Order: sequence, then structure tokens, then C-alpha cells
Amino acid sequence: MTEMSCAALTKRKNIKIEAQTTDAIPRVISSVPASRTHLSPKLATALKLQASSAPNAIVFCEGNFGKVDGKTANGLIRHSQAYWIVSIIDSLHDGQDSGQVLDGLINNIPIFHDLRSAVMHEPRIPDTLIYGMAPATGKLSSQDRIVILDAIAMGLNIVSGLHQFLSEDPEIAAFAAKQDVTIRDIRKPKLSENMRLFDGSIADVTALRIAVLGTDCAIGKRTTATVLAHALNATGIKTVLVGTGQTGLMQGAKYGVAMDAVPPQFCCGELEGTIVAASNAERPDVILIEGQGALSHPAFCTSAFILRGSQPDGVILQDAPKRAHRCDFPKMAMPAPEDEIALIETFANTKVIGVTINHEGMTDAEVSASITAQSQKLDLPVTDALSRPVAHLVNMVVLAFPRLRQGRVATAL
Repeated sequence: MTEMSCAALTKRKNIKIEAQTTDAIPRVISSVPASRTHLSPKLATALKLQASSAPNAIVFCEGNFGKVDGKTANGLIRHSQAYWIVSIIDSLHDGQDSGQVLDGLINNIPIFHDLRSAVMHEPRIPDTLIYGMAPATGKLSSQDRIVILDAIAMGLNIVSGLHQFLSEDPEIAAFAAKQDVTIRDIRKPKLSENMRLFDGSIADVTALRIAVLGTDCAIGKRTTATVLAHALNATGIKTVLVGTGQTGLMQGAKYGVAMDAVPPQFCCGELEGTIVAASNAERPDVILIEGQGALSHPAFCTSAFILRGSQPDGVILQDAPKRAHRCDFPKMAMPAPEDEIALIETFANTKVIGVTINHEGMTDAEVSASITAQSQKLDLPVTDALSRPVAHLVNMVVLAFPRLRQGRVATAL
């Protein structure tokens, strides 16, 4: 911090300002005229869901916002109940609107060049810095370590979804204790003696269980599941989303477990226990389970645990037609959707009820052509959760499970 001392910033944090009150929070939508925001119903709903009592947060995503490794930041911008997101840090998009960059829709959450700029934009020091990237290594780089330490120096709490636990890093943990800030490691599991084994109690769950799986990692499974959960609830079909990764838990999933942080012996049991808890507490019509990785991907085994632990009645498969190779594996070609479907239905006693498209690198015309072609080839409903009406997504589920009440899909959405 060269132009402003940490002491000066800390002083600003102690100033009592109404930045976290209910009256202050609507600025994210209201400071731009409605005619210029072009907020979609999905995005407007997601923004309204951010509770006024939630801690405000800056999301660090240097060089990766809108990209695969920035999926945590991308997800938090689209939906967050646990944190009130005030800005993004990514020097590649300095000065731009994060919603415009991500989805072509203004959301008034700005992007800044660095931590200092993001902090100076707010009337008081924000509560939290969220590490918004999911690098393949799962570890903190030396450059990012400096940002984390600077944030702690300013008095920001830290939230991280890395496999490297920052609360166990001697330097970071000691400095956080000195500055009286907290470190939340999303992937840090509970003690093994408190974990549960699979016991078959999933058979007592009466709600329909639908898993959203994919042909690759970082392909939009969580986003599709979140959109679908909102849409089903809007039609009167009570739905609970069970998160299985760090981003969903950061977003504020009421029920969830970071599957890739749980020892394999307990993965199925921990997921089963979470689903049973959601069923008993909420009595929903549908339980959606967020997928992880891909069943055919040799680098991940979480899809297998999700299928075993959740015993889904149906599966929605997310695919990216323009993705040539697996994320972070340039020598590994993407599987054909029909091959992934065959594998899923062979591995588990379930059926794939539809396909959803990640439109990365695609024009709208290409999306339409792909939807038509895949639907004809696979003989399944196909849609894009973000660029096509959510009623299509709801109809996919209702078509597969007619017992569900469709409700007022057209008018509600």
C-alpha cells in the first residue's frame, strides 16, 4: 500500500456508515435507470435474494473473471445469498461492469484493477475478501499471497475455497490472528469421527432427486442447477438445491458438502446425510444435486460418489458443444454427450432426462442449431439455462416426471 496507509484504511473501517443497511443495498440495481440495466428476471431475482444482513465482500479473480478458473467469482456474481458482493478484482477488465462482462447484462457490480482501488470505492472497508478462483493446483500463488496479506492488513476477513487451507498457513494464520480477522476455508472438512457412512436411509426420501452432471468440469452444472431450482420454486414446485462444491457453499447453500474435501470412504454417506436432512426439514417435491467433474473424467471421482450417494431418479447432463478438450487437459478430447449418457445410465440405476448447453464460444444461431441437432440425435429435451426461457428447463423436468405440478410456468417466468 503506497498511496494510502493501512492505518488510514483501518480508520475508515471504524467510521459508522450505512453501507450495510437495507436502504443502502438497493444501490446495486437502482443507481442505473431501469431502461439501461436490461436485467433479466433471473438476475434481478438473484440480486434481490442477497440479504441486507449479509456481510459485504470483494471477490478477487485476477486474470480469470469470466473464464473457467474464475468459476467461483462467476457464480457469486450470478447468485449469492451469503455475501453481498460489492466488486470484483481483475485488472484485465478494470472499469467494466461484471454483469456486462459475464452475461451481457448490467448488474452495477464494478471490476477494479487491484485491491486498493476496490477498497477505496466503498464508503467503508468491506467485511470480506473472497478468493474467487479455482485453479487446477488448488493452491495459492506467491502473487496472490501478497493480496491476501494486504487484505488482512486492512482488516478484511478471508474466504477461500482452495484445497490449501489458509487457516493452517503459518504466516497467514498468525497475521490474521494479529489483525483479529477470520479465515474461512470452505473445503476444510470436519473431523472424520464426525462423518457418516452410507446407510441406505436415502431410500426413505420421497422427493424426486435430480442430479445435474456434465461432460467436463467447470462447465456450468451449478449455474444450471441454481437456475432450475429458482424456476421450479417459482412455479410452485418446492425445490431444494444441495451443493457439492466450494462455490455453492460460498453462495449460501443451506444444504451441502464439499465432496472433493471428504475422504472417499465417507463421500456417499455425507451426501446421503445432507439429502436426508434436507428432505426431513423442508419436505420438498424435488431435491436437485449439483454435479462435480464428469463421470468419464479420469481426474475426478466425485460424479461416481454423487450418483451412488444421491441415488437420483433422473439426471440432467450439461455439455459445451464448442469445447474441444477437457478443461486443463489439452490432450484429452471431450466426450460425446451420447457416450456420457450411456456411461451414466450403465453406472447407476437412473435415466438422463435432458441436456443443457453451455454456450461458451457460440453465437445465438449456433446455440439454436445445437439445441435442434442434439435434441433430434439424442431424442431428449435440450436447452440453454442462461440464454433460453427457463420454462424450457422446467418443462424438461415436468415432462420426465408428470406427477409434478407445472403451475404457472409461462406467467411466473
